[in-house]
Amino acid sequence: MLPYAAYLRVYEPLTAFGESERKVWAEYAESRDRPRRANALNAEHDEAIRRLLGTPPHPAPAQESPNAYLRRVEDRLYVCPWQTRLRSWLAFSRLRGGTPVKLMDRLVPKAIAEQTSDDFDKYKRGGDSSALRTHIRTTAWHVPPAWFVPFDGNERWLVLGSSTPGQDVTTATGRNLIYVTSMAQARRRSARAMGVLRKHLGDVSANFDVEDVARWLEEFHPHSLVELDYGGLVHLMDDDALQADQSVAELSAALTGLDTGQEELAYAMYQRVILRWKSMQLLESSN
Repeated sequence: MLPYAAYLRVYEPLTAFGESERKVWAEYAESRDRPRRANALNAEHDEAIRRLLGTPPHPAPAQESPNAYLRRVEDRLYVCPWQTRLRSWLAFSRLRGGTPVKLMDRLVPKAIAEQTSDDFDKYKRGGDSSALRTHIRTTAWHVPPAWFVPFDGNERWLVLGSSTPGQDVTTATGRNLIYVTSMAQARRRSARAMGVLRKHLGDVSANFDVEDVARWLEEFHPHSLVELDYGGLVHLMDDDALQADQSVAELSAALTGLDTGQEELAYAMYQRVILRWKSMQLLESSN
């Protein structure tokens, strides 16, 4: 079973990378041994589990991942590197910063934790600001409302998969809910949302995290693709729940209602999104 996490990804065109990287990714795209999209999340998860269940555990891999998610549009190749080592370092830093020392020592031996932090510090000293830019953002047990902003309801791609008789539909293979859009559209929609929120809610917009997402999108090539992948969250929702989930369209309607003075509509649409995902988050602490 995949982790109950969702992903926001940016795929940059091959031309956005340096010459040496372009060659590597072009050859990678032609490789028969690379993980395919259908099982890439499983491959990522298996790799992480092996590291963390080892003796001793390894919070971050020794080398950066050579893998990436790929998309082709009209024969143009787009690349989203996994960046497993960098993402692991960042996640470990957040975990260590928010976990009591005694509990942290039980999770990861102190010597391993300090070595992981030292390795990350050396990496940060040796690179520029872009060295900490990740192409993938991850969130567990829910999708933040701000992640819906860059997309349009018509960009929704739902696959329910197929299950055998008697099998729980949520364990069906091939189950997916994904949105994909161009970087230009994603930036335009994010800018519109920020404008509406600032105009009508003032500083409250900062709490909505739209600005954070917008700034992150600005770090990439303007001809990139942006993808929202519900990932393992689809296994928490049955077919009816997935078909009824129109969070992107509902949040867009909330913003339009707010901007056109239809406050009741705005509130109703926003509450539908918030309540749907709050109920999902509660599953994290259910027994």
